[in-house]
Order: sequence, then C-alpha cells, then structure tokens
Amino acid sequence: MSACPDGRCDGSGFLYDEATRRARDCTCRPRRIARRKARKLAGVIPRRYQGVSFDRPPVTRIDPTVVRAVRRYVDTLAEQLESGRGIWFQGDVGTGKTTLAMLISGEALRQGHSVAIYSLPRLLGLLRETFDDESESSLSTLLDRLAAVELLHVDDVGAEQSSPWVLEQLYTIVNTRYEDGRAVVLTTNLEPPALREQIGERTVSRLVEMCGDPLPLFGADRRMEAEIVLPDDEPLPYGAPRARPLAS
Repeated sequence: MSACPDGRCDGSGFLYDEATRRARDCTCRPRRIARRKARKLAGVIPRRYQGVSFDRPPVTRIDPTVVRAVRRYVDTLAEQLESGRGIWFQGDVGTGKTTLAMLISGEALRQGHSVAIYSLPRLLGLLRETFDDESESSLSTLLDRLAAVELLHVDDVGAEQSSPWVLEQLYTIVNTRYEDGRAVVLTTNLEPPALREQIGERTVSRLVEMCGDPLPLFGADRRMEAEIVLPDDEPLPYGAPRARPLAS
C-alpha cells in the first residue's frame, strides 16, 4: 500500500472517524482511482524526450514567449490539473510542439499524477482494436480509462483521416474530459480553420474552452536544419556554432 501523497490517510484512500465509526474518502482517493484505471494506458515519456528541460536545447531554441507560457503552466501544474485547465500547441512541423508537450507530461509524471500519452493515430488504433474478438477490453472500458487520467496528452491531432467514426470518438474523449474537469495537452500542425474541418467544430470549441487559444509555433523545421552538419574536421566560420540534433 503506497503512502498518502497528502499525508492524511494510512495509504488506503480513506479517513476513519473514530467518533462516528464511519470512513470517508481521503483527498488522495480520486488520484488513486485514476492511477489504477491508467495502468493499462501508455504513461511513459518516449526515450527521445526523456531529460527535456527548460534550461537546455531544444527548449532554449523555441519561441521564448511560448516557453514562458509553458513554464507558468508547469509552475502551477497541480492547480491547473485540479481545475481541468489544459494547454495546446499549434504550428509547423519541427518547431517544438511535441517537445513542450512532453516536458509538461514529464513533470506531471514526476509529481505523481496519472498521465496517458498517445499520438492520435495510435489512440484511434487502440479504439478500433476494442472491436476485435480477442481484445482484452471493450470500447467503453478504454474510454473510461482515458476519461479518468489526470492528464491526457494527444499528439498530432488532425493527422488522422477524418470519418464520422473518428470524429465521434474524438469528440467523446474530449467532451467527457470537459464535463469531468480533466485536463488535456495537445499538439496539431493544423491552423484553426483546417482543424475545425478535420476534427469538427464541436471538438475544437471544447478544446478552446478547456485550453484557451492554442500556443502558436511557426518557422523552419529544426529537425531538417539539424541534419545539415559540416564534418568535424572542416573549419567553421569564426564564432559559428555547429548544428545539434533537435527534437520535434
């Protein structure tokens, strides 16, 4: 039995009142339930993004205005998750959207919050797999787990080919979290008009209510820039730095 993160109960998730001989929920119980439901969801930072930090590249090379907004969110992460306030990033490929989203999810995991991390194509693939006869869980069970985690991180929203089924599942996930006051962190390459066309006006409307306007990241693909590296034995112009690999 794990210790109570709030230092109130004995780790059971309940507080016992000796006078009334009754038990009531501890403040840690909702988090315990969320973590239990999240055990079969993907809640691990990919190796590429492990160790991402505000004080070193690639974050130090991302638009500082956006980075400051992310730092404010992370500095008040517990309060943001408690209120169901999310954050999302919109812009060009290779400008740091996923890096910043992973930074937030990594901090949430370090603080002991339950997190599920998926690209949208992978998430929809899991939903489709629930219709297989050999699936270990039903669609409703998976949706329940996705609704329960404290932070749902979905990458590449809008990357999946639209269909009525895709639109309905995505809306169900977003709307359930909206109604339950659960936060999301999302990334998309699409601008608002294209995103509305791709995933539906209802879903985008909910995301704006939950996250505010998307944080914009535009510019050249830094991953492509990083591939243009001079050989180590070839001299560089005075003061010019060598290119370093950058995350997406």
